[in-house]
Amino acid sequence: MFTVTLAPFHIAAKSMENVIVADLTNPLHSRATIELLNEYAQTEAGGGRELSETVKQNLIPELIKRSHAFVVIAFIDDEPAGLAIGFEGFSTFACKPLLNIHDFVVSAKFRGRRLSYKLLAKVEELARERGCCKITLEVLEGNVIAQKAYRSFGFEGYELDPQMGKALFWQKKLI
Repeated sequence: MFTVTLAPFHIAAKSMENVIVADLTNPLHSRATIELLNEYAQTEAGGGRELSETVKQNLIPELIKRSHAFVVIAFIDDEPAGLAIGFEGFSTFACKPLLNIHDFVVSAKFRGRRLSYKLLAKVEELARERGCCKITLEVLEGNVIAQKAYRSFGFEGYELDPQMGKALFWQKKLI
């Protein structure tokens, strides 16, 4: 006769995920926005430096002033996990609004959980509600992980005519 000892059967508790359009007058949402953007700023893709105190103090009031701005936040178990900040623009060729994602981050602690997809889905939902013709974003050439995530969601390089090539994102700093 033999006995079998069974290990206790545990069902892993599923994390509570919530992806929302932020209300920046809510202190939890505004704090999460600064925390996640600051994490992104400190990465190589974000410039490698912490946000200045001026930015930390003034970003939320400045975003609130801009009715065309939006912030989407992912929370996991009430902890800030991902962020998309963007602005409504306008497509002259389509004569319709568009949404541009300006900043996008999934906290290192929460990567590998398809949060980028869930954030992008919420942005798309918002774009459809606003009657937008498209969603735009910029991505660094060296950020292949982000490129893969964006491609899997349906993003591609922008071009009107293949003979003219893909659009390039340029800047001229004024400060």
